[in-house]
Amino acid sequence: MRVAAPARPGLPAPGSPSAPARTAPTRRSDPAPEASPGSPRARWRPVHVAWVQGASPDGGRSRMLRRPAPEDDSAVLIDMAPGTEKGDSYGSTASTSQPDGDQAAARGTASPAKPRIADFVLVWEEDPRLGQQQDGAARDKTDTHRAWRETFLDNLRAAGLHVDQRHVQDAAGAVHYVLLSAPWAVLCYYAEDLCLKLPLQELPNQAHNWSAGLLQWLGIPNILLQDVPDLPPEYYSCQFKVSKLSRFLGSDDQDTFFTCTHRHQILFEILAKTPYGHEKKGLFGIEQLLSQGVFRAAFPLHQGPFAMPPEGARAPGLNQRQVLFWHWARWRSWHKYQPLDHVRRYFGEKVALYFAWLGFYTGWLLPAAAVGTLVFLVGCFLAFSDTPTQELCGSADAFEMCPLCPACPFWTLSSACALVQQLQNRTQTTQVGTGDTQAWPPRGDLPPPGARTGVACAHNATSGRRGAETQRGRSEGDPAPPQAGRLFDHGGTVFFSVFMALWAVLLLEYWKRKSATLAYRWGCSDYEDIEERPRPQFAALAPATALNPVTGVEEPYFPRRSRVRRVLAGSVLVLMMVAVVVMCLVSVILYRTVAAMLVSRSDRALLVAWAPRIASLTGSVVNLVLILVLSKVYVALAGVLTRWEMHRTQTRFEDAFTLKVFVFQFVNFYSSPIYIAFFKGRFVGYPGNYHTLFGVRNEECAPGGCLVELAQELLVIMVGKQIINNVQEILVPKLKGWWQKLRLRSKRRKVAASVAAGQAPWEADYQLLPFEGLFDEYLEMVLQFGFVTIFVAACPLAPLFALLNNWVEIRLDARKFVCERRRPVAERAQDVGIWFPILAGITHLAVISNALLLAFPSDFLPRTYYRWTRAGDLRGFVNFTLARAPPAFAAEHNRTCRYRAFREDDGQYSRTYWNLLAIRLAFVIVFEHVVFSVGRVLDLLVPDVPESVQIKVKREYYLAKQALAENGALAGTNGAKDSRPPASEESLGPQAGQPGASQASPDPSPWGQVGS
Repeated sequence: MRVAAPARPGLPAPGSPSAPARTAPTRRSDPAPEASPGSPRARWRPVHVAWVQGASPDGGRSRMLRRPAPEDDSAVLIDMAPGTEKGDSYGSTASTSQPDGDQAAARGTASPAKPRIADFVLVWEEDPRLGQQQDGAARDKTDTHRAWRETFLDNLRAAGLHVDQRHVQDAAGAVHYVLLSAPWAVLCYYAEDLCLKLPLQELPNQAHNWSAGLLQWLGIPNILLQDVPDLPPEYYSCQFKVSKLSRFLGSDDQDTFFTCTHRHQILFEILAKTPYGHEKKGLFGIEQLLSQGVFRAAFPLHQGPFAMPPEGARAPGLNQRQVLFWHWARWRSWHKYQPLDHVRRYFGEKVALYFAWLGFYTGWLLPAAAVGTLVFLVGCFLAFSDTPTQELCGSADAFEMCPLCPACPFWTLSSACALVQQLQNRTQTTQVGTGDTQAWPPRGDLPPPGARTGVACAHNATSGRRGAETQRGRSEGDPAPPQAGRLFDHGGTVFFSVFMALWAVLLLEYWKRKSATLAYRWGCSDYEDIEERPRPQFAALAPATALNPVTGVEEPYFPRRSRVRRVLAGSVLVLMMVAVVVMCLVSVILYRTVAAMLVSRSDRALLVAWAPRIASLTGSVVNLVLILVLSKVYVALAGVLTRWEMHRTQTRFEDAFTLKVFVFQFVNFYSSPIYIAFFKGRFVGYPGNYHTLFGVRNEECAPGGCLVELAQELLVIMVGKQIINNVQEILVPKLKGWWQKLRLRSKRRKVAASVAAGQAPWEADYQLLPFEGLFDEYLEMVLQFGFVTIFVAACPLAPLFALLNNWVEIRLDARKFVCERRRPVAERAQDVGIWFPILAGITHLAVISNALLLAFPSDFLPRTYYRWTRAGDLRGFVNFTLARAPPAFAAEHNRTCRYRAFREDDGQYSRTYWNLLAIRLAFVIVFEHVVFSVGRVLDLLVPDVPESVQIKVKREYYLAKQALAENGALAGTNGAKDSRPPASEESLGPQAGQPGASQASPDPSPWGQVGS
């Protein structure tokens, strides 16, 4: 029996009607061999469909929506495997089902010899009680959804899929499961249409880990190794062609030739393109049906349960999911290598590349965390042995500082050093606050602005013992005492900044090599350039077709100029959202000021003493809440804009969406640290001429500098976000899973007694949470990479916190994929996509950012300048950094005071300021040129693709060319299509009965020489 290729919804041919008509497919008696399954006409134009699986024309269940094909359009006929005439088709579940009604008529002749569980499941729910309570509009919507669902399922049957329905119902409602599987002919047709790569010859697994090799060379036992059973082999492979079926390894076994991931990809392609109405109105594809609520879920089935048998890992016959759970998703495996080949075989290349990147990045964090911790310990030692710090703390009343606000008193600089005597000073401050209530300002007076004002700004004491104790109490509220500033601001920070810049460059260079190796080993090295097909949504909505310049295939086309205009229009909205983020940042700045003012007016001296720290910490928390809220809003907006821009492939669609969201998230997460690092304390002015923002005096850096506050901000955002994400990944799935199981617990199955007792696999998988993609996972890691590199000069402990988080993150994500979520559709990918250019951009930005951090907020250059020009032991450095108030200000207050700046007595910048500015700018230029130059040299020394991989790629290309060119399928490099007639019945049937098929060729097969 010869049947036509299964029809797929495509674009209308030129001149075809715009609206599809629901017409019954007709038989084609002419095979028209000149159109192969990979030809442009067969690929993108609808083909006529013969009646599949014995469904009769008058049954009405096999009709599908399609556009009429032109007269010269031809069907491509494929041969069903022997036994198809009797309904012996691969993948059917009809023999195990108890169909009822018209479902039995559509599936009655499709019972396979070896029944198997379906590969894909569609689910929808019904509540009969709602039908009695619905009004007219709701009832019409329900009827429309039912009609769409029936049309969609009819079209799936017409496309050649086996459709089997199961029901779980009781008085409270019903859950309907649609089990889908594809016969052998459909799998072969779509495997060629999707350019799937299938194996030619098996090779030994070539997975290699450099650390394992190093430890083996050193003779050190490697505790990271583990013996994972059923190691997937590697293959030489090439794109599948039906006419060359006998050349592919394992083609004699229809049950195992196509892997589970291949079948899932094929079924999802059919589901994504099958219409249920007018395509130009977007009425096609399973994604639209899910968004409209026609179906509740669509997912491939897991391969059995993940729970281990009593024998544990030694039990025979473990499924792939159990192997992954035992050797990957358990917490006890936290110190073991990830079984990436097993992950790829079960979840596909896209998921496996994410975990490969996460593990690679986590491994590289080990040296960064070790060096960062060492630099921090050096800072701890220097904090209590630094000469300027000791000089400042021992200055007593030598440096009387100018008021920090109009209502604040003069204060001594040594009051900022109360780090050890906090408890004693808190008691003294409390005695001052309770001994004389007149020392507090009247309620009508505003306390001082700024995050460092503390008690000194809340008291009116200006002299005597009480004023001194008030100043000591003020130091408790200082969020950055000088000792804390030395934890991060010393010479080791310069070394660590250079180290991290080169670390980031090497990380990306070696990841390119790792990614290229994995892409070759997994058969995806040329996926984006040649194999990837247009998105179904793009194919349905594109206004024209054009030839692909690479493949020569006619494809849907959207004018580049129109897309550019849409991208520019969407960029305006992106800029508006960025402006909203900046407004929120200004609001947080004002909040910190107002909060410090309000708290400092409290009657409790302890709150007054901690007012600046309370304002700073709560401001960081408010900033984090705004970040999370705005992120949710913008991600939804970015999705709408990206769909409107009409990107051709899924990779380009995801890249455009990712770039939009990352630009917003970059501003969202990094705006506050950037403000503290580069703007806070830069535009303050001087006594008598202070600058203001909305009438509020600009914030100043504390005596210890802004680096400590920057480190605090980074830890709150970075560590706080990590804690929140990990709590969400642990608790939220459990709560959602508990609610899903509770909701479905009351529904009892009403199926025939032949069904085995216990929960069916599709019911168990439906109780799991849906897969939500990898975007959030990548975004979390890339933002973390930015915190680790861009601001590392202010927080050397950032790599350590990132390392600890990622060790937990790997197992959390693994457990989420294996145990808590439905199985995702396996997707192919060549690399991590646009995330790599984003990481490269962050690396370049990190070099400039750390150069600016060391040049401006840090005291490293002023100390170096003073050591070279004044005193090598840094004695007198504190006095060197303080300017005197202008005479007018001193005359107004009848006393002089000091403030932190390099200015003359009249308030103008001094010569020292300009000298330091020149040194700082020169340092930035030299720093970034040296680091960029060394990074460029490393880039040249480390090839992007290992030489061994380049040789293997050429070898595979040569072998594939020889195999396909044996009968004229490929001549030279022009990629001409095979002109042979379509495959015969024997070519698609089992090969077991043709032992001499491959020897019958006039030329010997080259595959016997591959391993030699």
